[in-house]
Amino acid sequence: MLPLGGTDNVRGKTDNMTTGRQIIAEIGLLLYPDVQLAAVYGLTDLFRIAGEMSEANRGPDGPVIRVSHWRQSADGDDVECVFDSHPGMPNRPGHLIAPPSLIMPAKMQPMRGFVSWLAERHGEGTTLCSVCAGAFLLGETGLLEGREATTHWAFAEELAARFPAIRVDTDRMVIDDGDIITAGGILAWTDLGLTLVERLLGPSIMLETARFLLIDPPGRTQQPYDHFVPKLDHGDAAILKVQHWLQATGAKDHTVPELAKRAGLEERTFLRRFRKATGLRSTEYAQQIRIAKAREALELSRRPVAQIAWEVGYGDASAFRKLFQRVTGLAPADYRRRFGVAG
Repeated sequence: MLPLGGTDNVRGKTDNMTTGRQIIAEIGLLLYPDVQLAAVYGLTDLFRIAGEMSEANRGPDGPVIRVSHWRQSADGDDVECVFDSHPGMPNRPGHLIAPPSLIMPAKMQPMRGFVSWLAERHGEGTTLCSVCAGAFLLGETGLLEGREATTHWAFAEELAARFPAIRVDTDRMVIDDGDIITAGGILAWTDLGLTLVERLLGPSIMLETARFLLIDPPGRTQQPYDHFVPKLDHGDAAILKVQHWLQATGAKDHTVPELAKRAGLEERTFLRRFRKATGLRSTEYAQQIRIAKAREALELSRRPVAQIAWEVGYGDASAFRKLFQRVTGLAPADYRRRFGVAG
């Protein structure tokens, strides 16, 4: 067992001692309760494959990435290394990754040992990384305050509420802030892994690794996956009545005076209460409903884009295309190619 300040691990011979290959960096993965093991083992394999690509491109002396796994002790006071791809030398991870969780952030257990250990390692020069809900663990360290960070789009509000000093941005899949890197969705560990491979082994090895694994290089956004989920539990009955009407009518052919009348409120009061309850202006809210219906039509039908635009309330197909791309990050035709299931 290792004290929080110690990172030495001396177990057996190292692969690089027997093969002569240079270990360019060590990346540590955190094993906490309910961690997504697919990400832990997937990243372990990804970094190994990157090493194989390095050898194939640069010869038997090509640099490799050392991978270690770390776990808190039962009492939470210590952190220990429980796996090492190249045992026998002192552990000095240059990067530490908090992987995704299989449970909701609100149910994640306190991890005081990891929190203090991560802060200490960061103070010694280690780059901290997270994927999805792993951002909540980094948030506990206080090191994300004043910084941009990302998480799964569905957890963005909770992250911002729990850590208001973090500038949460879920448009990007990966935010590389130098000494802290955060990645978005639960499968964004591939994006983070390739980002680190590019940083440590170079862009050519990163691209070779991505091609071998048949995954996209980093650079994706979360926008195409971020579906509109209306707030309905705000407790304002007048506004909820309007929300239900907008949903039932597809938010077509409405005016602010009409919405205010349905709510039984004066216009300025309606606009203020609507934004307070939903987080959006009424026009933005209606826009989100229309785009959601357009997404569904693109996914499930082969109807022309111009027809879908008209069906959801946009007479100008060109304006609809621009709006759709601004909201989703993809043109309607590209969205259909990626997500369409109709024959």
